[in-house]
Amino acid sequence: MLDYAAFPQQRQAFIRQQLQLKGRVICAVLAAELGVSEHTVRRDLQELAREGVCKKVYGGAVSVLVSQGDLLARTAQNSEEKARLGLACSRLVKAESVIFIDAGSTNLAFASALSRETALTAVTHSPVIAAELMRLPRCEVIMIGGRLHKSSGGSLGITAFSQIRDIRFDQLFLGGCALDSEAGLTGFDYEDVEFKKALISRSDEIIVAMTREKIPGVARYTVAACEELTQLVVEKTLSAELLAAFREKNLRLTHPDSA
Repeated sequence: MLDYAAFPQQRQAFIRQQLQLKGRVICAVLAAELGVSEHTVRRDLQELAREGVCKKVYGGAVSVLVSQGDLLARTAQNSEEKARLGLACSRLVKAESVIFIDAGSTNLAFASALSRETALTAVTHSPVIAAELMRLPRCEVIMIGGRLHKSSGGSLGITAFSQIRDIRFDQLFLGGCALDSEAGLTGFDYEDVEFKKALISRSDEIIVAMTREKIPGVARYTVAACEELTQLVVEKTLSAELLAAFREKNLRLTHPDSA
């Protein structure tokens, strides 16, 4: 058996592997598995954090995710899972409400799943989502304009900020790049994250649908703590430990097959 105490590179390789498999590691568990002290594990995590592999959080660390490309590229990824999550989101919409649909491939699947009988006002800054909503005869569509951000697929900038300033949303279907019970919802682009924060401040209910590869994980900029979110739509195949951690943050959980 390898003496991990004497080989820091092998320890860190093991930790990298666990981060790739689980997305999150716990100092006490790693110390027991590696046969070293928690202090040694914390030093290893600090080194990996410097390399951008993970971010240290209370009691351990969580994987730092990388951008999956622009909207068009992401639409084709995990399309079946996104369709299930989108359908689950469509069943949460309140009749005659005013909702905001944030840009993103999962929210595009949500817009596609909305029934033609749904009566509501839908606001979005995503041209592709707006085009999808136009097929709904009882849906009033309000398109937020401004400079189009190719990565997120939504309009950003001063024009977009000013247009949402005087609107109150009953429900916000918010997108995100990564989610962790301790680090919260995070994103890759500063301007996009600031726009999401503005949306949260104008919304009564914040609903987030996330695909499995984004949980647990962390991106560079914080959007919101888990306690600021209302409802999380995720596959029930996530580990019981992960689901329990979100429930402890008072997040309501919805699964596609139970929506």
